[in-house]
Amino acid sequence: MASFLPDWLNPDVFLRDSPLGPWVVLLVCAIVFAETGLLVGFFLPGDSMLFTAGLLVSTGAIEFNLWAMCAMIIVAAIIGNQTGYLIGSKAGPAIFNKPDSRLFKKENVESAHAFFEKHGGKALILARFVPIIRTFVPVIVGVAQMDKRKFFLFNVIGAVLWGGGVTLLGAWLGQFEWVGNNIDIIFIVIVLISVIPIFIEIGRGFMAKRRAAAEGTDPVEEFIEEHEGGKHSEH
Repeated sequence: MASFLPDWLNPDVFLRDSPLGPWVVLLVCAIVFAETGLLVGFFLPGDSMLFTAGLLVSTGAIEFNLWAMCAMIIVAAIIGNQTGYLIGSKAGPAIFNKPDSRLFKKENVESAHAFFEKHGGKALILARFVPIIRTFVPVIVGVAQMDKRKFFLFNVIGAVLWGGGVTLLGAWLGQFEWVGNNIDIIFIVIVLISVIPIFIEIGRGFMAKRRAAAEGTDPVEEFIEEHEGGKHSEH
């Protein structure tokens, strides 16, 4: 199967036999930081790159200590999210406080704040595993002025599970020859799994909006209550 990514975005191309040698790990960390901390990094490969980096280290294609690379990736992911939060907290209020703004309204920020106060931990951690979403969530949370200590805690947890977890998964599966020979298929599976939460949340948001319109209530409150209801039903 031909790769669905252009060469300059295909991790199996720019990481394998890189002229940078072991220094290519710094490139991986830079991409992780840009994707999680800078709004312009939303198009960069995340899950597939981490998986490939772990695989190439385990097979010796990248001569670097696996645990050291995981630690560096986790640190880059933490700093990235903290940067996104800082951008949102500093630039966001100035935008949302404009009285005549049609696109950005203060009540939307307050609603987002209420949502993340109730579901911030789960939302932040899950967002790590969803392409594009993981780029914008830290900024949104910063705009919503989520508690800094709470954000940092869940930022670290998410970075460890995503940055370390996906990399180690690639290293473990890299021991199997079939995985290395079918890396393109693995990429597609990773992307498909990653976007499942997006469609689930879009569906729940659509249903909450329809229910709010029928009952004349706030759609954001309906969305929050739906998540609370799902949470309670699990117990």
